[in-house]
Amino acid sequence: MLNEQELGEFIDTRFTSTLFRLETLDRYDVSSEIDDYRRYVAGQPGPLNKQAWMDMIRSEVARDLHTYRVHVVRSPLTDYLRYEFEWGYSRNAEAGEHIRIIDTAEQRKPDVVPDHDWWLIGDEHLVLMHYNPDGTFQSASIGAPELIPRYVAARNAAWAAGIDFTDYWRRHPQYHRDRSAA
Repeated sequence: MLNEQELGEFIDTRFTSTLFRLETLDRYDVSSEIDDYRRYVAGQPGPLNKQAWMDMIRSEVARDLHTYRVHVVRSPLTDYLRYEFEWGYSRNAEAGEHIRIIDTAEQRKPDVVPDHDWWLIGDEHLVLMHYNPDGTFQSASIGAPELIPRYVAARNAAWAAGIDFTDYWRRHPQYHRDRSAA
């Protein structure tokens, strides 16, 4: 089992071309973003201190490192997902992260896509994510090599089924706190 620091190190040392993340939760309890989330819900301006993150994404893209993400959601979106989309994904996409959404209220999730969170580093390394019911990270585990072909197929199916985040967000202004983001 890997803790957050070990997970970061594992990914950083193996991310040489593509990194894929499947997300399935409607809330992640991440201590580093609690202040921004509270500001979002309270209607305050923000987010705070996102420039370094955006610069990191741009730097990766400049080095031909590409991150892909698919988030499986079911609308109506929770406050957390609205926050994540408006203050996180919109900026990440602008910086060069490739993001797609599968909204199961609007479309069917491919059967081959598991109902849990995971990372695929290239086509070589699988990391399974483990969370508490409230979205708090517990640990991560390295997936067995024989599972990788199944997760490569799941990645490809999720990506093909997903709607480009920017298009999804533009088509759902009812979720925007900042109506100018539409």
